[in-house]
Amino acid sequence: MQQNSIQRKISFADNQEAIAILGRNDENFRIITENFTSRLTSRGDEITVSGSQEEVEQIKRVFEQLLFLHREGNLITAHDVHYSIRMVKGGQSDGLQQMVAETVLVTAKGRQVKPKTLGQKAYFDSIRANPITFGIGPAGTGKTYLAVAMAVFSLKNREVERIILTRPAVEAGEKLGFLPGDLQEKIDPYLRPIYDALYDVLGVETFQKYMSKNIIEVAPLAYMRGRTLDDAFIILDEAQNTTPEQMKMFLTRMGFGSKMVVNGDITQVDLPNGNKSGLKHAQQVLAGVRGIGMVEMTESDVVRHEMVARIIRAYERFGQEK
Repeated sequence: MQQNSIQRKISFADNQEAIAILGRNDENFRIITENFTSRLTSRGDEITVSGSQEEVEQIKRVFEQLLFLHREGNLITAHDVHYSIRMVKGGQSDGLQQMVAETVLVTAKGRQVKPKTLGQKAYFDSIRANPITFGIGPAGTGKTYLAVAMAVFSLKNREVERIILTRPAVEAGEKLGFLPGDLQEKIDPYLRPIYDALYDVLGVETFQKYMSKNIIEVAPLAYMRGRTLDDAFIILDEAQNTTPEQMKMFLTRMGFGSKMVVNGDITQVDLPNGNKSGLKHAQQVLAGVRGIGMVEMTESDVVRHEMVARIIRAYERFGQEK
């Protein structure tokens, strides 16, 4: 052991708990060892950590967080390990327990929906507290899925009578006219991510039943014009592809007893001819308006494969250098 280094032992309840924390083929254990300079050795249901006092304490807190997640009934993923390390190194280790203690919804398959990052927690809290919430962030931060989960939660608790989900049908590299089928069939590919989220949260049969009774409506943004939407949970997805005029039209559809969530990624605007994004414009116009929450998520809130966060960081660095 090097001079000024200390040694700590971390014990698991049994071998099964050790496997749950360290991951299949020790995948999670390798992630931890790669992110610290301290020496970690694993033997059975015990980990030995040797290194500087500061880093050994950080590693101990990482394992404590992962154990907490596991004992709360969560499957430990590589994302959980990466995020726990980031929180500990950033001095935010206390936030994880508060974050995961709350289950928003249980899906049709029995999976618990709960915030997995501090950004997602802020997003949930804003939706609860405000009539209108803007969720702005990169791909993979769960904006659409979490908004759908909150909409279903509100419907089941009779806070609203229906769910309305919409997206602008912007042509991202291909022309609608060349796609097969009638107008609805041409539009459906743009709405597919919303359908996928609803299938997962509700199950296909319940989703189809709600659709047939008009309790759930999924439609392109153009169908919102001229309507007043009362007692509804309304989600506008891919809002970066609205124009300022479309954004104003959408927001002014809000009726009594309704709640709105507007999602988008301002780095992925597909509007033609350099048209200004309605989402960027709304950020400026509506900043500070009472009752409107603006939640910005970053690559640290990405809950897809760790490679997604790395790709986002690489593009951000490239853009800054340019």
